Order: sequence, then C-alpha cells, then structure tokens
Amino acid sequence: MSNTLTHGAFRTERLWAGAGVSSLLLFLSFVVAWVDAIEFDERCSQGMVEGPGWLGDIRHQAFPPAIICEYDGGEVSAGGTGVLGAVIWCAFAGLALCVLLALLAECVELPAGTGLQISRGERLRRTGTAFFVTGSVFALVYGLAAWPLLTGPSSACSAGGEWGEYPPKTLEYGLFPPQATCMTHSGSTSRLNAGWVENLTVMLAVPALISAAGLALAWRRGRREAHAARAASEASAG
Repeated sequence: MSNTLTHGAFRTERLWAGAGVSSLLLFLSFVVAWVDAIEFDERCSQGMVEGPGWLGDIRHQAFPPAIICEYDGGEVSAGGTGVLGAVIWCAFAGLALCVLLALLAECVELPAGTGLQISRGERLRRTGTAFFVTGSVFALVYGLAAWPLLTGPSSACSAGGEWGEYPPKTLEYGLFPPQATCMTHSGSTSRLNAGWVENLTVMLAVPALISAAGLALAWRRGRREAHAARAASEASAG
C-alpha cells in the first residue's frame, strides 16, 4: 500500500541535464588542453619555443592540464590556460553545482499535491541510483589513491618500485584523505599522492555522503509510512 501513495518532490531533470552538458564540455575541453600541453611540452623541452630570456624551468600543471615554461623574463604556457582554462573551470563549477543541487533536492520531501508526484518505490530507486553512481566514482578514485596505504601503510612509499637496499621510508600517513610523507635515503621528503588527487577524493566524498543521506531518508520515510498504514489497517479491522 505504501508504494501506491505519492508525495511531492522537486523536479530535477533540468539539473541533471545541466550536469550532463557540463560534464561533456569539461571532458572535451580537458582533452583539448591535455593534447595541447603534451605537444607544447615536447617543443619547449627541445628549445623550439621562444620566450623572454633563457629557459629556467618547465612546470607541469595537473588541473587544468597545462605546461608552463618559465623564462628569466616571464612565462610562456599552453594547455589549460587563458580562455580554455576558464572554460574548464566554469564547466567543472557548473557540474559540481548541478550535481549538488540535484542531490540536495532528492533529500527534500514536499507536501502531497505539490511538485512532482512520485511513489516511495520510485523515490528509493532514484536515491539508490544516485548513491550507486556517486559512491562508485568515489570508491574508484579513493581505491586507486589509497591502495598502497590499505595494503601496507608502513611500506606505502616503497610499494610498486624496485628500490634496492634503500627503499623510501613512510614517515606518516593518513587514510582520509589518502596521503603519506615519504623520505628517501638521501633525506629528501615528498608526498605519496599529488595534491590534486588528495583534494579530488575529498570533493567526491561530498556528493556520495549527500546521496547516502537521501537514500537513508527515503528508506526511513517509507518504513514510517508503511508502519502507519499497518496501524491504521489494524485499527479499522479491530
């Protein structure tokens, strides 16, 4: 009986459509920036790029993907910089905003007769799908970043490499976000994961938690409604 009753919900079709368009734009612009950065990196390394003065260093930017050639009188860059970099950031911000608003809308229940009318079963399917997708993406990224820590925290920095007699030592580590401080035999220190990987795992945890809360609320409301329906049925039968 509880699955035949309907209640009000926000219409999130436009938000999910906006998330789809933003993700497509983000993917295309990211690929263009990545290909441009690869070609520019090779040209800059071979001295084929003219800059203000002599070449000092070549910096690799992870997000947006870009190559920045530093000269003594300034910088020359390619990839996700300028207009293309702005497009990537705007697409990323649009994707994040649409997804977060859509997930928050799934947690809100409107009075009956207002908004989109859906059943408890449909609400559970919607929130369950959202949790499966966001949770799977988070689990994939987190698993790739944290696998050395999960399999052997004390030897995370030396996992997967042929280091000989002096593998790097793991000084300290944390599982969330997945990160560790590594020290080589010479005494220099570095981080196990890049900073953008660490930030990405934290950002992906937010939609996964929101969708989990929406699923829990939908299940709880369904149980409460079913219990009230059984109580009313027993009262009328008695």
